[in-house]
Amino acid sequence: MEEMIAAFRKAVLRNYATFAGRAGRAEFWWYCLAVFLLNILVNLADAFLVSPLLGLPGQAGLLSAILGLALILPGLAITTRRLHDTGRTGWWQLLWLLPLIGFIILLVFCARRGEAGPNRFGAAPLPLEGEAPPPG
Repeated sequence: MEEMIAAFRKAVLRNYATFAGRAGRAEFWWYCLAVFLLNILVNLADAFLVSPLLGLPGQAGLLSAILGLALILPGLAITTRRLHDTGRTGWWQLLWLLPLIGFIILLVFCARRGEAGPNRFGAAPLPLEGEAPPPG
């Protein structure tokens, strides 16, 4: 739980729109989990609190829309830094435009181990707070 919070803080508070550098697998996937859980909570709040109070029919998703807008840049930035860790540019994110195939390719790229040592995008990422340093 602490790693997830540390990854979310690092991505959203310290590196909100930082596209330079590298992000390790743990940082990226903990951030993804935090955003997923936050989306569930916000969707529940939309469905059971906001929509009934405002008299909006169905799922208007006002809070979800605000959260989505707030997390566009950090999501793009951390994905770019994750791709940098694997030796690829952030432009590979354009694969999202290819239905299903693009998602699968990006999923594989983000799941792969990063390059050891420095690469053209910078030094290897530091471990998250409370995480053991990588071996070697």
